[in-house]
Amino acid sequence: MGVRSFYKLFLHSSLLTVLVVSCLAVSTAQVRTSPSYQLQSDSINFTGGLSTSSSYRLESTAGEVATGEATSTTYSLRAGYQQMQEVFLSMTAAPNVTMSPALGGLTGGTANGSTSVVVLTDSPSGYQLTIAADGTPALQKGVDAIADYVSGAAPNADFSFVTNGSDAHFGFSPEGSDVVTRFRDNGALCGVGSLDTSLACWDGLSTTDILISQGVANQPDGATTTVNFRVGIGSAAGVIAGTYVATTTLTAIPL
Repeated sequence: MGVRSFYKLFLHSSLLTVLVVSCLAVSTAQVRTSPSYQLQSDSINFTGGLSTSSSYRLESTAGEVATGEATSTTYSLRAGYQQMQEVFLSMTAAPNVTMSPALGGLTGGTANGSTSVVVLTDSPSGYQLTIAADGTPALQKGVDAIADYVSGAAPNADFSFVTNGSDAHFGFSPEGSDVVTRFRDNGALCGVGSLDTSLACWDGLSTTDILISQGVANQPDGATTTVNFRVGIGSAAGVIAGTYVATTTLTAIPL
């Protein structure tokens, strides 16, 4: 009688939210941009500037009018020099993922799972969302591991998740209105076009942050990004049975 082993695959997603407060000293009443910089707001005043010493750093202004904080049930206004440079950013918690189904050791197969986050920001320049794995490869069980997916279309992602008979690998595919070009497609290839085809454009995780979404200010609704995960095990892969775990970090920053 043959004995069939099963692989129970779990994915744990952790969350890191970064809040950045930036201050710009601007001397004219016009917002300016170029390919290399952006001045988000301006100041009309008659004196001020940056002063520093070995023990302090001071940015000052004099001559502004109509300054201070004003709020209502529908808005919040911080008027005056540097007041409006405070930005808000939040991200919902990413639920843990259990990959399904458990995979047969003799036959292999494909297991899937997904998690979603909502990023909300009022930053004038928008936000970025990245993903990174805690280890290499991402999916591990003690000294055993399942390799990270390697795209055959590198540096672009693979439109389809391809598993050959001897393969055992773990990949991800993001979806959402703000997914970056690398994970968009034209119906056949990734990195080109504007489509966001469901369960398309797969790549492997890395311990280095990978940009998956970038969008504009989206208050009050926010923007949802769903990260799909997939494990593919070929019938001749010879994976050691057990429970494999991956931990990832999703990081949102205002721009």
